[in-house]
Formats: sequence, structure tokens, C-alpha cells
Amino acid sequence: MFKNKALIGLFVCFALVMSACGSKAAAPAEPSKTTGDKPAAAQPAKETKLDQIKKAGKIVVGTSADYPPYEFHKEVNKKDEIVGFDIEIAKALAKDLGVTLEMKDMKFDGLLAALDAGNVDFVISGMTPTEERKKSVDFTKIYYTAVQTVVVRAEDKDKYKSVDDLKGKKVGAQKGATQEQIVKEQMPNSELKALGKISDLMLELKNKKVDALVVEQPVASAYLSKNKDLVITDVKLKTEDSGSAIALKKGAPELVDAMNKTLDKLMADKSIEKFVAEANDQVE
Repeated sequence: MFKNKALIGLFVCFALVMSACGSKAAAPAEPSKTTGDKPAAAQPAKETKLDQIKKAGKIVVGTSADYPPYEFHKEVNKKDEIVGFDIEIAKALAKDLGVTLEMKDMKFDGLLAALDAGNVDFVISGMTPTEERKKSVDFTKIYYTAVQTVVVRAEDKDKYKSVDDLKGKKVGAQKGATQEQIVKEQMPNSELKALGKISDLMLELKNKKVDALVVEQPVASAYLSKNKDLVITDVKLKTEDSGSAIALKKGAPELVDAMNKTLDKLMADKSIEKFVAEANDQVE
């Protein structure tokens, strides 16, 4: 009897020892702690052009202020200022963005280079969004349209009835503008004279250095209102109405969208029509 009890006790002890060993072996191993197990730090969102402008508190516009009624110089309270309906649009854009507006005046053919170099944030200067320009910059929607005209001295008006009458003549256009391309394409037998400023071209026409100019109708009307010796001819050009849009450096869709919203508002409430009328009244 005693022997059996001893054997039973020995068996129980053996079972307990084996159970303890089995439990320890079954415990899961702790995962190794390595630097590779740490989650990667979240990357900060890339700052957009719109963010940068709001952070700076200002937006810089490039324009060629010799293009009334779009943009031009005028003495206001004995101080030279750049005015025009493009400028009023630029002011509205800055206001809606909550920033101040800084203006840089330069020749028209240097505007897109200044934009590409980052010297200005946008360009507003009666610029047509041609397919060629769209290759290098982005544009907002068109905010104003105008037809192209041929301007001559009043004494010569009867000489020019069609494009054919300009064969062999010197025709002026703003350098880098849509009008320069019109002369090249539609007046191949004319001699093109391209200058950076419209005011210089008008002077060339008055001084008989050129025979005619290709100019947008609002600009022609603004100059002719103060120069009675110049007139718009009946010459018809083969272009569709030209539209003006704002140019921005590629890669700033948020800024384009913000500007389009302002333009939508200005067109809907006819503010742009008001700006044009006021600018025409300011032309001297």
C-alpha cells in the first residue's frame, strides 16, 4: 500500500514538472526591437503658390502700362500712377486673396520671361491666351474680348480698304503681342515694324515712320479720342475676336482657381464693364 502511494506521488511530481516546462516553451517570444519597426514620420504637405502668396501678404503683378484703357500711366493727385481696367481687376484679385498688390511695369515682350523667372506672380496686360503661350504658362478664363483694327493717319483713310492695300507698306504692331503675329500671317507682303510700346508706335504713325498699325479696338479708340489726326480704317482682318486672360506660371492650379472665382464674380455683377467705362474716361 505504501509502495503504491509512493509511486503515485512520484508520478504526480513528474507530471507537474513536465507541465511547467511545457508552459514556458509555449510562451511567445518577444519581438525584436529594431529601428526598422518605428513608423515613418509623416511628410509635411507641400506649400502651394497660393500658400506662399498668402504667407508673404502680397502678390506681384507684371504689366505693360502703355495700353489704355487696359493699363496706362496717369497723374493722380500730382503723383504718377498706373491705372486702367486691368489694374482694377488686379486690385480685386488681391483683395479677395487678402493680400496687398505690388505692380511692376515693363515692356510687353518681357512679361512672360519675368513670370518664368519668378519676378512677378501673375501677368495682366490685355494678353491673349494663344496656343503658343499656353505651352509655357497657364491662363485663367477670358475676362474681356475685343476685335482687331487697322489704324492710319486720317489723311490716308481712303487709301486703305482691304489688307491688299497694305502691300509694300510699313505696318506697326506691338512686339510679342498677337498683333505682331497678325501682320506676319495676313500681311506677308508688308514690312513689319515691331516696337515694345504702343505709345511709341502711335508716335511712329503720326511722324510718318510707318503707314499703319494693327491695334485692339479699345486701345485704338482710347488713343484716337486724343489724336484726331488718326482713324480706324474699314480693313477687315481674318481673326476672331481676341480675348484677354491672366497668365500664371505653370504648376499653380489653386491660384488659377482662386482667380477664376474672382473673375466670375466681376463678370456676373458687370464690374468689368464698369471698370472699362471708368478707364476710358481717364484716358488723356
